Amino acid sequence: MGTLHELIRTHGLEDARRLVPEQERPFVDLAAEALATESKALGITYAGFCLTSLPHKALPDEQHWERAGHKVKLLIEPGRLPDSDGGTRLYGVPYGSRARLILLYLQTRAIQTGSPEVELGGSMRDWMSRMNVSTGGKSYKDVREQANRISACNLTFIWDRGNRKSEFAKDSIVKGGIQLYDTDDEQQLRLWVDTVRLSDSFFRALREHPVPIWEPAVKLISNKSMAIDLYIWLAYRLHVLSAATPVTWVALHGQFGAGYKNVFQFKPRFLDALKAALAVYPDAKVTVDETGITLLPSRAPVPERHSVLLG
Repeated sequence: MGTLHELIRTHGLEDARRLVPEQERPFVDLAAEALATESKALGITYAGFCLTSLPHKALPDEQHWERAGHKVKLLIEPGRLPDSDGGTRLYGVPYGSRARLILLYLQTRAIQTGSPEVELGGSMRDWMSRMNVSTGGKSYKDVREQANRISACNLTFIWDRGNRKSEFAKDSIVKGGIQLYDTDDEQQLRLWVDTVRLSDSFFRALREHPVPIWEPAVKLISNKSMAIDLYIWLAYRLHVLSAATPVTWVALHGQFGAGYKNVFQFKPRFLDALKAALAVYPDAKVTVDETGITLLPSRAPVPERHSVLLG
């Protein structure tokens, strides 16, 4: 994928588009936008989310979710929130790009402020707008649904530490829920509660293992949930490698292929998502062959001086 960035640098965008097959031109456009972006804005995520992922599509509300990554397993269980009738409603596991963006916002703000108390309201609305997510109409309802699912669910990260298992305690992500209200006002997100609080165990794990990502990259792929997962995974893994590291198609299917019965069905979708992720990570070095992909040592997606601020 690095050749796309080289093509653009050498020939310019229009000539680069003419030099690739038509189906590759959207990735050229993504790569050009990434190269043209001067912002150094950071996002933050917990390391566990770099190695596992949420579902891409909705599950039955009562179904739990398990996903294994490199030496870690994520378990998410549905939960209940109070409803307007004095009872409770079961919410299924969060899924898709909107859930990922909400989680990125909560984690980023918590690390930036050094507090588990995260401001919503205008800040959340502005951030979602920066991610190209509309704050009205159907998009608002989608965000509201995913916020409720995040509030209701319980999650467990189980790390393989060699001779022992290290478990991130089963807990909610946020305490008290992310409250969104029905309204006809086009500025709905102004009616979010002022703050939410990350659970103590999740905030502690996040502070111990934060992973910086480049916010503009996420913006460019904000509607592509698998591309977001791959970008975050590459941001976590590539810059710490000391040698080429192969990853088989079977392993990739196991980590990223939820909803795809076999590797044959999964491979084309993965390759498109990988192309998008690499387009917004110009320094990433990844090769593809019949056996899988090979990760090569690469520069971090954000400058080292910014990463130091997380310590």
